[in-house]
Amino acid sequence: MNTEAAGQAPILCVVGARPNYMKMAPIIRAFAAHDPALRCLLVHTGQHYDSAMNDRLFADLDLPAPDVNLGVGSASHAVQTAEVMRRFEPVIDEHGARAVLVVGDVNSTLACALVAAKRNIPVIHVEAGLRSYDRRMPEEINRVLTDQLADLLYTTERSAHDNLAREGIDPARAVFVGNVMIDSLFASLPRAVPAEALLRGAGLDPQVLAGGYGVVTLHRPSNVDRAEVVGPLVEALREIARRLPLVLALHPRTRNNLERFGLLGRLDAPGMIVLPPQGYLEMLGLMSRAVMVLTDSGGIQEETTALGVPCLTIRENTERPITVEQGTNTLVGIDPQALMAGVDDILRHGGKRGRAPELWDGRAAGRIAAHLAGWLDQHERPR
Repeated sequence: MNTEAAGQAPILCVVGARPNYMKMAPIIRAFAAHDPALRCLLVHTGQHYDSAMNDRLFADLDLPAPDVNLGVGSASHAVQTAEVMRRFEPVIDEHGARAVLVVGDVNSTLACALVAAKRNIPVIHVEAGLRSYDRRMPEEINRVLTDQLADLLYTTERSAHDNLAREGIDPARAVFVGNVMIDSLFASLPRAVPAEALLRGAGLDPQVLAGGYGVVTLHRPSNVDRAEVVGPLVEALREIARRLPLVLALHPRTRNNLERFGLLGRLDAPGMIVLPPQGYLEMLGLMSRAVMVLTDSGGIQEETTALGVPCLTIRENTERPITVEQGTNTLVGIDPQALMAGVDDILRHGGKRGRAPELWDGRAAGRIAAHLAGWLDQHERPR
């Protein structure tokens, strides 16, 4: 990690869960490349932690090993948020903090922002201003509160500025820089693992994908925690797989729930290829050549737009409206009939191809580093 300006406190860069890694990796590289380099310390809260998967993702993204790992682990939202706060504050005591930079909308994002704000340390929020306007989503609560705490808010799309203005946030605090997720995608795409190689590695015949395939990810509690919701979705996927092979990277939460509801065996169906959770390069390889992607993931809505691959989002709303307005994304809700109608439209007409949104050009992290360096010089706070 960056060791220049040894006399100056570091920027504490916080990651807590898998989506954060893709956002933080290009930022860390941009800080190192800036002249002079921006000293930073990478803090992993361990909010979601699987040793093998974490090591693999860090390697895939060329992300340095964390300087600090808080090892919080899974718990209820309240307990997890509190435990991150409790363990993060001593990191500030030990290392100091020129600023705390958080990304996205996980519990660690809000927890560390809250600790920093109470310590009078500047809070920098990357991917600010996104709103689904669905307060039932824990991520929405994290987004809204983190933005209220943040001193500097970097946005991925211009509509985010309207959201922030409606919430009374000074427009001068928000800066449109583009999407760091797309920085990671463009940097990693040349190393993506081809779908055929992935299937061969899993002991499967890659020829099953020769005529085209779809990719499926499902993990949101609202979709997979209730049998009356996930059951009909599984039946819809079985029906779709008869027309187009589906590669399903099965999230542990989803697997556990399907097993609990007695539905796991329903995935053993013609055209259904069920795999364990995949690394970043494997998922890029799968998505980049897919006919379509069916998902409830926020990040995948963005990645499919950047890849030009039609995406059907199995949710009633999205905090990334630009992927619908300009990209390849279509919201289909959780109605199985609407999902199958969306699939039918793509198979008949090719689906949305969209266009790359403004500043989704692979250089967002460099803009953040350049702006933040000047901002910090002007806004250093007395302790």
